[in-house]
Amino acid sequence: MLRALLQTTCFQNPKSVTMSSKAAGTSRSNQRLLQDKVALVTASTDGIGFAIARRLASDGSHVIVSSRKQQNVDRAVTALQKEGLSVTGTVCHVAKAEDRKRLVATAIDRHGGIDILVSNAAVNPFFGNLVDATEEIWDKVLDVNVKATALLMNEVVPEMKKRGGGSVVIVSSIAAYVPHLSSSLGPYNISKTALLALTKNFAYELEPMGIRVNCLAPGLIKTNFSSLLWENKTNETYIKNTLKISRLGEPHECAGIVSFLCSPDASYITGETIAVAGRAPSRL
Repeated sequence: MLRALLQTTCFQNPKSVTMSSKAAGTSRSNQRLLQDKVALVTASTDGIGFAIARRLASDGSHVIVSSRKQQNVDRAVTALQKEGLSVTGTVCHVAKAEDRKRLVATAIDRHGGIDILVSNAAVNPFFGNLVDATEEIWDKVLDVNVKATALLMNEVVPEMKKRGGGSVVIVSSIAAYVPHLSSSLGPYNISKTALLALTKNFAYELEPMGIRVNCLAPGLIKTNFSSLLWENKTNETYIKNTLKISRLGEPHECAGIVSFLCSPDASYITGETIAVAGRAPSRL
């Protein structure tokens, strides 16, 4: 009976199946999958964060950009609004509780809720041997790169629950997998590895609520933040050889995968880390 059912549904009417698939594909491609979603993107006035904000807004979202400095927020908002995108912004130092609360409140006041969070903020105040990192350095790196993400989730999750679900993308780094990329960035590397575990744990806890949590691990992307690794030609060549890559990535090459992870097309993906790293090693 099973064979007969399969033959009836899958093989006896191939034309109708093919036409249905094409129709579905056309319908999907004609709509913006993130239409009217509300997205928060931290550290989104430059580099990867800015590219992500632009892509989410281009795909239909109302985006709240943020940065520690008002002038950076104003510049980013003006640039994206000139492109006809629904973007506003607010100052947010993610390590400050009052700023995290204001970021969430801004989204609720302007758009009534939150559907998407992209946690992109990170710092690297230290370059040297791991054993020389002071307690102050460890506190700053872990406060911003790890703890702030977890505490921002505390603010965002209740709002996503009200909407019946949501999507979170945590931005880690290829340094989570390849610490020898730069052994002088020890605390930063370790903080980025911690984000892989944070993703897994939040995904497990929040899946029953309809909230998906995934992680992006960019490789060597040409941004101001990573310029120490590539602005000198000798350094760039060394990094390319270390990672076995032929070129550096561009910020926009990280943005599409984030939009995908936040869309219905990724509805069965949670707890995963996706490396956008041009063939660099990406497994622990």
